[in-house]
Amino acid sequence: MNNEIGTRYDPANIETKWYKFWLEKGYFTPKKDGPKYSIVIPPPNITGKIHMGHALNITLQDILVRFKRMNGFKTLWVPGEDHAGIATQTAVEKAIEKEGKKREELGREKFLEIVWDWANTYRNTIKNQIMAIGASVDWTRERFTLDEGLSKAVKKVFVSLYKKGLIYKGKYIVNWCPRCKTVLSDEEVEYEEHDGKLYYIKYPFADGNGEIIIATTRPETMLGDTAIAVSPSDERYKELIGKEVIVPLVGRKIKIIADMHADPEFGTGALKVTPAHDPNDYLIGQRHNLEFINIFKDDMTINENGGKYKGLDRYQAREKIVEDLEKEGYLVKIEDIKHSVGHCYRCNTVIEPMLMDQWFVKMKPLAEKAIEAVEKGEVKFYPDRWKKVYLNWMYEIRDWCISRQLWWGHRIPIWYCQDCGHINVSEEEVKKCEKCGSTNLKQEEDVLDTWFSSALWPFSTLGWPENTSDLKEFYPTDVLVTGFDIIFFWVARMVMMGYEFMGKKPFNDVYIHQLVRDKFGRKMSKSLGNGIDPLEVIQEYGADPMRFTLALLAAQGRDIKLDIKNIDTSKKFANKIWNATRFIIMNLEDYKEIPLENLNLSDKWILSRLQKTIKNVTNAIEQYEFNLAAREIYNFFWDEFCDWYIEVSKPRLKTEEKHLVQNVLVTVLDNSLKLLHPFMPFITEELWQKLPTSGESITVSEWPKVNDELIDNSSEERFSLLMNIIKGIRNVKAEINIPQSQKVNITSNHDFTEEEKLYIRTLGNVENIKISDQKPEKSASAFVNNELEVYVELGNLIDIETEINRLSKKIEKLENDAQKFRTKLSNKKFLEGAPEEIVEEAREKLANIEEQIKKIKNIITSLK
Repeated sequence: MNNEIGTRYDPANIETKWYKFWLEKGYFTPKKDGPKYSIVIPPPNITGKIHMGHALNITLQDILVRFKRMNGFKTLWVPGEDHAGIATQTAVEKAIEKEGKKREELGREKFLEIVWDWANTYRNTIKNQIMAIGASVDWTRERFTLDEGLSKAVKKVFVSLYKKGLIYKGKYIVNWCPRCKTVLSDEEVEYEEHDGKLYYIKYPFADGNGEIIIATTRPETMLGDTAIAVSPSDERYKELIGKEVIVPLVGRKIKIIADMHADPEFGTGALKVTPAHDPNDYLIGQRHNLEFINIFKDDMTINENGGKYKGLDRYQAREKIVEDLEKEGYLVKIEDIKHSVGHCYRCNTVIEPMLMDQWFVKMKPLAEKAIEAVEKGEVKFYPDRWKKVYLNWMYEIRDWCISRQLWWGHRIPIWYCQDCGHINVSEEEVKKCEKCGSTNLKQEEDVLDTWFSSALWPFSTLGWPENTSDLKEFYPTDVLVTGFDIIFFWVARMVMMGYEFMGKKPFNDVYIHQLVRDKFGRKMSKSLGNGIDPLEVIQEYGADPMRFTLALLAAQGRDIKLDIKNIDTSKKFANKIWNATRFIIMNLEDYKEIPLENLNLSDKWILSRLQKTIKNVTNAIEQYEFNLAAREIYNFFWDEFCDWYIEVSKPRLKTEEKHLVQNVLVTVLDNSLKLLHPFMPFITEELWQKLPTSGESITVSEWPKVNDELIDNSSEERFSLLMNIIKGIRNVKAEINIPQSQKVNITSNHDFTEEEKLYIRTLGNVENIKISDQKPEKSASAFVNNELEVYVELGNLIDIETEINRLSKKIEKLENDAQKFRTKLSNKKFLEGAPEEIVEEAREKLANIEEQIKKIKNIITSLK
């Protein structure tokens, strides 16, 4: 056995070594036997480095996959990347603009060559980052949303939906980004509060008798007004319904109509209707058969419908129109307001609603099975509250605009015949029109929304539309681990497409993980400069401490507040694991495997605690309670195994019990490293390989099983009592400033066994243990319950009066601190307004202070 182990934990020396070893051995590729377990990775966008949210997502999936692999499952975790249409094209355009180039000048073919080079570079970067985190994905099955197989799947799905009548082209009001020059889905629009203006404008009646006043935030859109709407219940305007007014500066006659969308409470209650440039106005226009007048080009300059304002950008036009309205007496007043404005989620440009020809998918027919699956529990959400969010969106689902005005992406498989106008739809390139035979064809310029290909990810990555062995064996997948922000973008669409094309759900469970925020609870962003780069964390602390920290903080339903100090704490834990293992390895001289018999109290206690830890960690992982699993193994290894059992075992290693103690130490360490492996794969592999019980790799070792015969509640209770007595002795020393190394005498009304006395002397630094029913003079209570009393004899170690005064002052200070928290927690505004975690933190701090006060009061009572 190689028992060489370094004096310090150095993650840089072990992480690359072991990842390479796992790949060479092929451990991440599923073996031929065992029940199947499969996950597909949410594919990161190829637009840059992964962030801490990705690190959390990857860590949680890896915990599940490594756990299942060790439990004998045939595991498959499929990796891959998303081509990220808008984001990637925007990034490449910005890059080539710095070189003085534009994509239009380069042409489609040359530009796409540049993007492919970009994609391959960043795919490799992302792959290396995922490896650095330790993800046990099967790289032999890596996929890309634009690879040949997925492109084939996308075309098949498009053609199938088109032939079923579920894909159509039509004019519709869409969100247009003038910077990216493409349409955005509703979910891709991010709203921000803006300081704006509300303009009150007179619209004179066509008969010359008076006017009606409207209020608008976008006066430039009046160039496309085709009606004024008022609420049918608004008494102020009932007599005016049907009258004609003149659009100022334009001269167009339009009618006043009654529509429920007009809000009597907003502005004047009269609403200008521009059906081509507002989604609500669009619906009014449809209901009342209004004219749709588009006033913008795709770069947001005014087109020929804008008269003398043609060529002006939208904000220049606004300025000029307001100036002209005031000059001609139409402007009544301007008010300052705050309102919500939509922005492009990629470039942050203010979007403009535009009436355009686009391709759409009819969603309601596809949504039916996807709704039923979640309602009946066929697909389950963890935490359960996300089920309601999913269903609410699905009940109100609207048709999905799938066309994007980009070059990078899946080009829509439509060919227009330039001679007869026929639309040819095909999975293969069309050479001649299927209707008239003409070869004069032009392919649709637009590409498909990135989410269209992502929606197929659970089955396209497994080889569909081919009937592959992977598809037969690993579909449906077992769980999807993802963030709440893409439930609508991705999760819902995968469920719909899974039922439509596979006739089955794409996954059994959906685990919605937390958002990683900074230590103050703020969202991490470039503008705030508060992001934490996982690669930098790995370089400084190692992958294992980062992973363990993320798991430890991953409580269901609560966002993660990540402080770098948390990772430092996990690094200390890694050091503890390293040093404990090193101590054990160094004390395995003449080791031989023997049965675990003739156990003493501490042996029975630690082995019983181990069984319960195995059970609790296993159950927590299976319920996606990652934080509880991490906390359980942390507490067991550090608090119970290291701080108690290893300490009591040290003197026994020099006695005839040596071989028994060695076997208990190795048994507990072996099982503990296995329990830790899904969370901290690198350090556990490095250390497990040093054990005499190790095998080929901890990655493919067997997950610990509970041995019910070793569960001993009686021994746990007895040893727990001793621990509390020893803690009490240490607490007395700490509170009255006696060094822990100082030996003290204790008195108890209970006669301990020789073994129990040994623990008390060794761990409490106790000289003598006296048995008496009388409390000694000048003593402090270390432990008191209904049957047992233990006192620390102070003798001449301290001045009693001085110590009582000091402790009384300490209580006074603690009481002041406690009162501050009591006041805060009795404040209704604080309880209702503060985030839940802040309130909980205040409660925990108050409880800790009150516990300190209780302990010190007991000591004072004893001293008196």
